[in-house]
Amino acid sequence: MYECLLQPVDLGPTRIANRIFNPPHGTTLGHKGQVSDDLIAYHEARARGGVGLIIMESMTLHPSYGFEEAFLYAGDDRIISGLNRLAVICRKHGTAVFGQLFHAGRGVRLSHDGSRPLSYSASDVPDERYRVIPVPMSTDMIWEIIDSYASAAGRLADAELDGVEILASMGYLIAQFLNPHTNRRDDEFGGDLTNRMRFLREIINQCRLRIGKNKTLGIRITLDEKTDKAMPPDEIIEVCRRLETDNHIDYYSVISGSSAAPEGWVHVFPPMAIKQGFVIDDAARLKAAVDKPVLVAGRINQPQMARSVIAENKADMVGMARALIADPEFVNKFASQRADEIRACIGCNQACVGHRLAHFPISCIQNPLSGRENKLGEIRSVAAGKRIVVIGGGPAGMKAAAVAAQRGHYVELHEKTSRLGGQVNLAEALPGRAEFGGVTTNLQAELSKYQVRVFLNSHLDEPRLLSIKPDRVVIATGAKTRLPEVEVEGIDLVDSWSVIRGEAAVGKNIVIADWSCDWSGLGLAEKFACDGHYVRLYCGGSVAGESIQAIVRDHWIGILHRLGVEIVTYARFSGAVGGSVYFQHMTAGEAIVCDNVDTVVSCYAARSSSECDWVEQIADISAIKVGDALAPRTVEEAVLEGLNSVWNY
Repeated sequence: MYECLLQPVDLGPTRIANRIFNPPHGTTLGHKGQVSDDLIAYHEARARGGVGLIIMESMTLHPSYGFEEAFLYAGDDRIISGLNRLAVICRKHGTAVFGQLFHAGRGVRLSHDGSRPLSYSASDVPDERYRVIPVPMSTDMIWEIIDSYASAAGRLADAELDGVEILASMGYLIAQFLNPHTNRRDDEFGGDLTNRMRFLREIINQCRLRIGKNKTLGIRITLDEKTDKAMPPDEIIEVCRRLETDNHIDYYSVISGSSAAPEGWVHVFPPMAIKQGFVIDDAARLKAAVDKPVLVAGRINQPQMARSVIAENKADMVGMARALIADPEFVNKFASQRADEIRACIGCNQACVGHRLAHFPISCIQNPLSGRENKLGEIRSVAAGKRIVVIGGGPAGMKAAAVAAQRGHYVELHEKTSRLGGQVNLAEALPGRAEFGGVTTNLQAELSKYQVRVFLNSHLDEPRLLSIKPDRVVIATGAKTRLPEVEVEGIDLVDSWSVIRGEAAVGKNIVIADWSCDWSGLGLAEKFACDGHYVRLYCGGSVAGESIQAIVRDHWIGILHRLGVEIVTYARFSGAVGGSVYFQHMTAGEAIVCDNVDTVVSCYAARSSSECDWVEQIADISAIKVGDALAPRTVEEAVLEGLNSVWNY
């Protein structure tokens, strides 16, 4: 079924074993700019999982954008030995390794000491997203950076990587030189397209001279930056056509979006609300215009979609960064007719992009082993299985049960309702969030694979629990809603979970009192607005959705703006009388009054369920609480704690 994905492809002098590649993405697994054992273990897991090509995360190359605390640094020879170790290990699994070179230009959000560093670009055009004003590069500095690209490329070749990729996309430095909006120069590096291309062309020419003909050289390019200041796609295609005539480039890798503006940034790491495979047509358009191979990545998380890309000749390779974070065995699974076992990425951005942008090692809410390969190692089978009972069928309980059974224990999972999933069932019921239900689907598949005994509508009491004779009980009973302790008279006050479940009715004019600042307030606001209600979202944070990953939040806020939802921030719910709802501004202390309200929907702090606290009092039973039963948080912590509860037991 997936034969076309398993065919080799030549990218210049490098033969790639199959058509799936791991695109460059920051991991925060390096150490002081160097390759670490953690980074090697991370990439080896994907190589072992069958991916044909790994293009490593962006490496910086010049002191004007170094930041070794956040990026690998290819600006000196220290990088060579670590890269070589990584490449050798990955090649043992049949996986080629390229390195990507990068300079952000004006897109600087980092600091060495807390003060704002200087940023440099083609011209002094302010950056809308980072809110910086760059210093126009002198001609001498431009040539110095061109030389730095070539020297860095040489180090990657000396490290015996198979190839080098130049990042010329997403509104970063090279793209800033290409774009007439950000390049206002009147020297040989500005003006018409030929001059604006000179920076990129010189980088490519010098890199090719330094690495020779036996290494692959490619560029990553953006046809559609999703911003109003972007270059037209036709002009980007013309750039690529001209590069074809130079005959130094071996492939083009197509991505979408831009770092330069919020709407473009959303499409660099597209959340689940963005259409899957939305970059494919861009790649197909470029492929029709050039002769060299074209690679594509962007919200492709299923082998079926990847197969159609190759089968329909829209691109020559398919990149799956987050899909391979969620399941490093992605390729091996579809190659061995086990595609139904793939743990599909749900596009939540929480532990992958969210961790990276907060400067923590990336991981996955569904697969806590990602980014922790070196720390946790592989799942180990036990010599003699024990009896483990898991109480609660949300993400924490399901993960604990699946891992325990995989290790060889006898496992029973008891869920008091008729359905597994816990709060995931609430999240997936909101507009544009159906994909979130993949968390439950994927965990249910693990339960089935490892033959966990699942009992639904099961209420355990002490006699029944003791009759099972468990050695360990994992308490994963989740959380319950509660309403804020305020005075409410003459108006309906309902909790968000009851509304999502359809257990509570709402009126025409709705105010959402959003303490949580998470998916529930944003999702309900969208649902109500789409259903024709007048919706006001009053949240306690500095921005609606403050508790969730910024790209997901920013995109969602745009949706609510288009729907006409009124958003007020710094608002603490203080009560309601009749048709008036009262809030207090959280810094000014002044009252905010909201009139003509039919229903207040509360998104307030949940409370850990205590219904199975009695288990901890039973002698001779090892009991452990996980997830929201321990403290209400998110799916990420629930799954991680579920795994940890049985990892070494």
